[in-house]
Parts: sequence; structure tokens; C-alpha cells
Amino acid sequence: MTRDAEQPLTPQPRRFYDGGVDAADGQAEVLSDPRADARIELVRHVERHREQFAMQRRIAYHDRHLGELLVPRNTRTFRSDLTSVPALFTWLVPKTGEHLPATLLHDGLIHPPGDPTYTSTDGHVVRRAEADRVLRDAMADSGTALIRRWLIWSAVATATMLDGRETGWSKGLQWYYRVTAALTVLLIFALGIYASFDLFDAHIPKLPWMGDRPWFVEVVGGLSAAVVIPLVLALAFWGRIRIAGAVVGVSLAVLLHVTVVLLALTALYQLLELLTAKLPKAVLVLAGVTAGAGALAVLLVSAVVLFQR
Repeated sequence: MTRDAEQPLTPQPRRFYDGGVDAADGQAEVLSDPRADARIELVRHVERHREQFAMQRRIAYHDRHLGELLVPRNTRTFRSDLTSVPALFTWLVPKTGEHLPATLLHDGLIHPPGDPTYTSTDGHVVRRAEADRVLRDAMADSGTALIRRWLIWSAVATATMLDGRETGWSKGLQWYYRVTAALTVLLIFALGIYASFDLFDAHIPKLPWMGDRPWFVEVVGGLSAAVVIPLVLALAFWGRIRIAGAVVGVSLAVLLHVTVVLLALTALYQLLELLTAKLPKAVLVLAGVTAGAGALAVLLVSAVVLFQR
């Protein structure tokens, strides 16, 4: 990376501009125009039951270190799922918004899969780790809010660490980052589950930051550990990407229980969808029985209250 993550950046929206259209059979290239606003023109495709989008025009971005970046390289083959975020977390990071130009730019820099490099107009080679840095800067220039852009960049940088390919890192460094990211996530998840049992006074050894104390004191201790432990792990083991480790670790630890609840609700919804598709009559009967049981319970409770009066 050419710029440390800690160095502040002054947003410059005009770094995004119209990238024109790449040349095709019977069609001459339309050159980029730094004086024109960026135009995002998307066409929706469904491929293998997955929603994908093709770009009709290129996006141009003038990076502070690499010069002009034009994406996609080939509008006829390029596909993007917009911001690559699981449906479970779209309440936190939506697929579109101020960050969309930057995420499309990032997709263009690492597309197609298996192609390790992108070359800027000025001849600079862009590998995946550098593309992640471009994403972070471009989100700031596009007006993305501070917390959201750090969440997106940290998630993307962690994915790069776990994958390790197309980064220019040595094999040893690739495996070090993979193991570090994987063990960090597993440790935080395990401690979060253990702390939950500790909070409900399960017969297990007590965590030192919670102990056998009033529940609200244990909650404060658990939340404090959810911040401190990921920070220590990131500073000690994540090297140059320590900020990404801190953001991902703290987010995972603090939102662990919310994520579990959302996973359960999502699984229930998917089950209902499956049953509705396979056994629609049975679902209607089940819904009727559930509604009837609920109405009966309300009537019984109301009768008991009136009788007590």
C-alpha cells in the first residue's frame, strides 16, 4: 500500500468523472472526460439464479498515486453484484448509496477473476491489496460516511487477507495473514459464545472480566472486553492492516448476538419460503391454526383478568 491507513484524506468528489465507453466491434472508443460527471448506467442480469449488473459506461477515477483508473476494462464481459455484502448485513451496509461508485471501481480493478493485475492509464500496475486502498480513498472522495467506509474497507481487506492471491505478497506472508485473520475471527466468536453462557450463570469457569457479579456489571465487563481484546489482537498480529483487524474484530464482537438473532430469523424466513413453495396448503393450515391459537390465548387472558376484577 502506498499510503498508511492512519493518514487523513481530504475528500475530492471531482476525482470521479465520466469514463466514456470502451471500443467494441463497429464502435469506436468514447474517451474519458474529466469535465463531465461520472455516469453509472447499469443493466440487470440474472445468471445462475444470482442477480448481476453490467455497466454500460466506464467510471473514471483519478487516484492520488496511480493516476487515471478506467473501469471496467471490458463493459461487455464485466459483471458486478454492486456492494458485495451478505443480505444479513444490508441494514448496516446497503448495496447502493454514496459508496456505490467506489465499490464498482474496486470490482473493476479486480475483475475478471484470475487476472492478477490491472494497469492504470499511466502504466501503474494495481494488485488486489492496492485496489483495497483505492476503494478506501475513493469512498471518502464519493462522500461515504466515515464509519461505513471503514466497515466496508475493513471487510474487503480481511477478505483479501483470507484469500491471499493476486496480492504480490510472498507465500509466507500470505499464510501468515490467512492464519491471523481466521484465528482472530474464531477466537472472538468463541469468547463471545462463552461470555454468553457466563452471563447466564452456566456452570463453567468464570471469565476474569465478568466473574460472579451483578448482571449489569457483567454486561459492562463483556462489552469492554469486546472492544479491548480485538484491539490488542489487531495491534499485535495484523501488521500494516491492523486498523482493518480492529474494525472487523470489534464489529464482530459487539454485534455477535445481533448477528445470531438475525441468522435465526433469516433461517426461519427461508424455511417458511421453502414450505410455501413445496406445501402451500399445509402452510395455510398451519397459519390458520397459529392465528386461532393466538386469538384463543388472548381471549383466555382477557377472561382471567376480568374474572379477577
